[in-house]
Amino acid sequence: MQKFFGLCSVILLSASVLAPCTIGQQDKSQRPSPPAHVEFNFADGKTITMDYSSPRAKGRKIYGGLVPYGQVWRAGANEATTFVTNTAVTVGGKTVPAGTYTLFTIPNADKWTLIVCKKTKNDKGGPLWGTDYPGEAQDVARGDMKVSSLPAAVENFTIALDKVGNGASLRMDWETTRASVEISEAK
Repeated sequence: MQKFFGLCSVILLSASVLAPCTIGQQDKSQRPSPPAHVEFNFADGKTITMDYSSPRAKGRKIYGGLVPYGQVWRAGANEATTFVTNTAVTVGGKTVPAGTYTLFTIPNADKWTLIVCKKTKNDKGGPLWGTDYPGEAQDVARGDMKVSSLPAAVENFTIALDKVGNGASLRMDWETTRASVEISEAK
């Protein structure tokens, strides 16, 4: 009987120690860089959706500092930013077939490069972590992004899809920088 109570005590103690770790992993909204979602609907009902994590500036120098110029950046935090389209689109003049992708960027002071990558899972089948850029062999498309200055600093990294004509402008705002690229349905 003592062995039974001892075993029960060990199981309960283990569960109480592991429960906070499990709960913290499941509740992504409690992360320092919480999840965010953006969606765009074309006139014919086709969609683009993006999921990303939104880091905070917290007084840090972002571009050319925390995010080095000339190096691949995950465009957010935590898991890689996903880009899902149920129609073929043109991103910065490059055709991207309908599908699920990850996005990366190469920021520079005067222009950025947007990378649409076909690899979305790690080797174990889980989500691709944001810093694990798999290399150019996995790129579906690369395109230039325009860079402009914002009139006021933006604390939270933000991705938006704004309606422009028959398509959208994908914009990434953080610190005092905006990087943008046009997206339209492929003809």
